[in-house]
Amino acid sequence: MTIPLMAKSRMAIAALITLATVCASWFAAPALAQTYPITDAQKATANDVAQKGVALADLADNAPDSYKIKSGDTLWDISKLFLKSPWRWPELWGMNLDEIKNPHRIYPGQILVLVRSNGRATLKVAVEAGMAGSDSADIPTVHVLPQTRYEALSDKALTTLRSSVIEAFLTEPLIVTDAEFQSAARIVSAQEGRVLLSRGDRAYARGGDGGPLLDNQTKVKQFRVFRTATPLKDPDTGAVLGFEAIYAGKANLIRSEGSSTVTEEDGKPGNAIVPATIDIVSAKEEIRVGDRLMPEPPRQLQTYTPRAPAGKVDGRIVSVYGSAVSNAAQNQVVVINVGKLDGMEPGVVLSILKNGARVVDKEDNAKPLLKLPDERNGLMMVFRPFDHLSYALILEIDDAVRVGDRVASPR
Repeated sequence: MTIPLMAKSRMAIAALITLATVCASWFAAPALAQTYPITDAQKATANDVAQKGVALADLADNAPDSYKIKSGDTLWDISKLFLKSPWRWPELWGMNLDEIKNPHRIYPGQILVLVRSNGRATLKVAVEAGMAGSDSADIPTVHVLPQTRYEALSDKALTTLRSSVIEAFLTEPLIVTDAEFQSAARIVSAQEGRVLLSRGDRAYARGGDGGPLLDNQTKVKQFRVFRTATPLKDPDTGAVLGFEAIYAGKANLIRSEGSSTVTEEDGKPGNAIVPATIDIVSAKEEIRVGDRLMPEPPRQLQTYTPRAPAGKVDGRIVSVYGSAVSNAAQNQVVVINVGKLDGMEPGVVLSILKNGARVVDKEDNAKPLLKLPDERNGLMMVFRPFDHLSYALILEIDDAVRVGDRVASPR
């Protein structure tokens, strides 16, 4: 059956399709498919921008007049395209608040058009070419076929940031106190006197201060293996802020720890500890006797909403995760010396400042020492904060990032 569609009818159908898309993303997909948070502060920012737009001075230098959203884009990508400060994506949302009720539900194929007027800028959603106009010669013919199409769009909606970059770091690195690490369960022996263990090997372990390792269904049977903890020191004071336990692999508990009657050297009966039996199920690096065991944490579906910190932040990079060198590149993870007690939360964006060089003013007879200003070198996002330290992902940089570089609130 062939039905010619008039322009007004097409616009009505487009509206229904848009509504169906939103409904499908709400009801047809799993509940956890898209649960990105929007804070009251972000809503307030968006509402404010919706009233007056964004100042042209806040637009990126090469902001395009229009952009068609592609699969794989994120809110960070699009905000960076239109705005000088990509962490201010709620303002991008506010530029088109009337048509985008939820910034996390923007889909590939939509076209964003930048409108500049009276020193301000707003965004509009454009209609695809050929979908507007009243000339019947331009009206396409739609062939309706008896078939059903179903697609859950929530998994295709834009994410704020690509979490795949940091998924491996959500449970691998661990910051503990020295007492916590020393009191954890540990590997005490391996079969046939082996020193190094890998995937498929069997080993034996003892419980820590929490008691013996028991093969009890009500308790954890999966463990992560960590190498000896490395102290993390504050670059300014030298104080130890915590210990970084290096992830080595995973192990499953097979048999409980117990005891056995043995014959002592003098022939008398005695008791001996029978360590628990564990199997190494994965190894990122070689596992050794003495490595610690900590319960496998529950899997978390963490989402991140990049934003500036609520207050002033002044910290430093303490170390580069998983590297013996002091330099870091884009998409690497670093540890900074500010944590939960300093207001750090997942999603907080910080500027990376390159230390200004120290030079001597040779033209001055007194030869005074000069300290050049610290210059911004890039951006990072906190994704796993602890009390005094945080793990952060380097989002973008202009030059190499070094241990000791400052981090601060973005301007």
